[in-house]
Amino acid sequence: MPLAVGVDVAKEVHWAEIKVAGTGKVLASHPVDNTPLAIAALIGEIAAAEASHGPARVGIDILGGIASLLEAMLLDAGLAVVHVPGLAVNRARRGTTGGEHKSDPKDAKVIADQVRMRDDLRTVTAMRAEDIELRLLAGRRREIVTDATRRAGRLRDLLASVHPGLERAVDVTTKTGLHLLTRYVTPGEIRAAGRARLLAHLRTLRHVKDAHLTALADAAVAAAGAQQIHVPGEAVAAGLIRDIAAEALQAKDRLAALDKQIEQALARHPDAALIRSLPGMGATLTAEFLAVTGGITRFPGGDQLAAAAGLSPVLKQSGKVRYLQRAHAGDKALKRVFYQSAFIAAGCDPASKIFYARKRREGKTHHQAVLALARRRANVLHAILRTRLPYNPTLSRAAA
Repeated sequence: MPLAVGVDVAKEVHWAEIKVAGTGKVLASHPVDNTPLAIAALIGEIAAAEASHGPARVGIDILGGIASLLEAMLLDAGLAVVHVPGLAVNRARRGTTGGEHKSDPKDAKVIADQVRMRDDLRTVTAMRAEDIELRLLAGRRREIVTDATRRAGRLRDLLASVHPGLERAVDVTTKTGLHLLTRYVTPGEIRAAGRARLLAHLRTLRHVKDAHLTALADAAVAAAGAQQIHVPGEAVAAGLIRDIAAEALQAKDRLAALDKQIEQALARHPDAALIRSLPGMGATLTAEFLAVTGGITRFPGGDQLAAAAGLSPVLKQSGKVRYLQRAHAGDKALKRVFYQSAFIAAGCDPASKIFYARKRREGKTHHQAVLALARRRANVLHAILRTRLPYNPTLSRAAA
């Protein structure tokens, strides 16, 4: 690797530094606009330097997002591209003189030096179209779910401030509860409407059991009857609640449509059926796994996949002191996929139940036992994708 190139990625203007790998001599250090023309000029500059010094390896600190155009053009030009994580850049910069001072040129220099000195950096390859599609859909789904959680909390707060009895009776995460709140909120509104009108309004929802609607209407009428006082500001709060409830219903429809898109994308993905054969890996978790990893090509084995998710214990050794402790690094999204799927599997998969029960008998807490199961499932999932064979419960029970 005669040339090392570091690119500090930014939204509008990147900063690139080209240096000779052996001597560290800087050949160029300058800004690069995040435009096709400017990036093409940088690629031409790297090619000219390669003619004199040999092949180059380019390090970038961000993948996807604002780096998508740069990443795609570098790979299309046939350049070797590696990922230098932002945490590694920050820590390496702090080890230099004046390391607390941060600037784009300095970060580009640090990235280039990391490329020069390290041979363990992850190689960046072009993502499959199916993986990019799932990454976009899964990202959008996370946004909608996050907004829904925030919205539900706000609804509970507003309801508790003006009609606490109704807040206890209504589940603001369901379509039925939200549908009621789009029209009836305050005790006075509910008493004026009466049970019959509440039921008529609720029955406009389809595919909901009438017994459930009746129970909700009765609970709402009872809550309204128990609160005869008029709370100051309840009219304004009720208007806000109706608006938020309507937004929440629309978000549920968007989420349902998005889930259909994810199912369709998974049906086209070559790895999805294999991943979904593992108990606990439903459509959403499978999409999130593929969105984060793009498959297992960058993980030589299950141990490396588990380490990337922060599921493997890390060694702490100094002198005669040597011990293992829980990892605090790793990809949090990937860890959540394994943890949630393990939690589900512990309740439905016989082999996972046996493994979980054994860990509990060993004295582990519920959380520790689920983490241990998640760690084991990383190896199982890697084996499934490596061998291209679906999950075999018979083999898993034998190994448990």
